[in-house]
Parts: sequence; C-alpha cells; structure tokens
Amino acid sequence: MKMMNELLQQPKWRIIDQSHFGPMFDAKQSFAIDDTLCTTVGQGASDAVVRSWVHHNTIVLGIQDTKLPYLHDGVSFLEEQGYRVIVRNSGGLAVVLDEGVLNLSLILPDTKKGIDINRGYDAMWELVKHMLAPYQANIEAREIVGSYCPGSYDLSIHGKKFAGISQRRIRGGVAVQIYLCASGSGSARAEVIRGFYERALKGEETKFTYPNIVPETMASLSELLHEPLTVPTLMLRLLETLRSFGGELYSSSLTAEELALYEHHLQRMIERNEKVF
Repeated sequence: MKMMNELLQQPKWRIIDQSHFGPMFDAKQSFAIDDTLCTTVGQGASDAVVRSWVHHNTIVLGIQDTKLPYLHDGVSFLEEQGYRVIVRNSGGLAVVLDEGVLNLSLILPDTKKGIDINRGYDAMWELVKHMLAPYQANIEAREIVGSYCPGSYDLSIHGKKFAGISQRRIRGGVAVQIYLCASGSGSARAEVIRGFYERALKGEETKFTYPNIVPETMASLSELLHEPLTVPTLMLRLLETLRSFGGELYSSSLTAEELALYEHHLQRMIERNEKVF
C-alpha cells in the first residue's frame, strides 16, 4: 500500500479544473492538453497535476476501433443519436462522455524508480476509494465482461462498472486517466456503444475481438449508491481527498510555454481524426 500511496502524496498538486467548460469544449483539446502536461511534468517544468474535465455528448474511440469493417456506419449511427465522435491517441476502446461523466487525469513525473503500469492504475483506484469512502461501498478493480472498453482495472460496485482507467506516457511524464459515471443511466450509455458495434461490425469476423456489450453490466454512481451524485459533488470530494494527503494544492491554467506546446499537440489530434474520418 505504501508504494501506491507514495504517488498520491505529492508535495504540491497543481489543480487544473476544466469540468465546467460547457458543450463547446472538444475532447480533442483534452487529449492534447494531457500530452502537453505530460511533457512539462516529465521535464520537471511543472508540479504533478490533477486535471478534471467534462465533455458533452461525445463518443471517444480508441485506435483499435478505427479498424472496424463498417466504421463509418457505426459513426453515422452515433451522430444520428446526437454525439460528436473523436479518436483518442491511446489504446482502449469506445467510451461515452457526457455532462454526467467526470474525467480525471493524474499527471505524474516518471521518477528514477519508474512508475510501472500497475502502480499508476493502483494510485487512481486508491484515489477513487478515498473519494467515495463516505459512501462505504466496496470498490473492486477487475475486468467487467460485457462493459464497454473492458480492462483489468474496471472499477465496479456489486459487479457493475462505473469507471474505467487508462494511461498515456510521454517523455518522462505519465497521465493516468479515469472516467467516472456520476449520474445518469450506465446501461443507457452502454446501449449506445452496443448499437455502434452492431453497425460497425455487422456480424463480421475480425482479428481483434471487440466487446459484446451487455448494458446491465454498467451503472452510474448515483444508481449504485442510491445517492444523487453529481460532477460538482465528486469535484468537492476530490479536493477534500487531495487535502487529506497533506500536499499543497493550488489552482492553475496552462502557462504561455504550455499553450505553444498545446497548439502542436492539438494539431496532431486534428490530423489523426481527419485521417480516420
């Protein structure tokens, strides 16, 4: 446990809160911001960062999703449902982001000891357990078969997934990213992704095995805890939890140097998406 907590006990946490930016905030911008911060944290030009972000009615595809045989039919279906569709620059598969989903990024320097992949995942799991401690729920980390974007660090309560964790590494920086379904219907979100794969696969055999979505395997924290949890509630719990770890917290935005780097990373995201769509 000590090794895990070490990552959370930073002397200073730089807080970048983008959870209230509204519908015009595009998810391509988010992934470019995390790449920027990974670089500056890795160079020692920034303290460790906790960034919070929310995107409205967006489906984020993984690189593997771009190889679906009828991708454009799947994307057309999502757009008809009122979603924007983007491809992120990291692994994993399709996820739903909307105003009831809080995304968090822990951006840490990969020190000489090295943050192996599980240590990064464990730190995020530990953070979420601390955040949700008042609700006295048993939060498990294991793959939930039937969920979208399944992985060994799916976070669940009573076998129902409410969060998924991913990682991205750039030049000495590590971004551990999580989406937390605070409110709304987890199964309704899963139904959208099920419809996407149905139309993008059309029953064809593929080398890669895409998930067979079972909507009932997913739920929001509000549904699981029988409490009206919101993104602002989780934000408050996040800040209280970080304070309890003893480090200094300060609010921040991107510096002038970071903004120049961000433009470069955003352009790469735009080009990646233009190639796919």
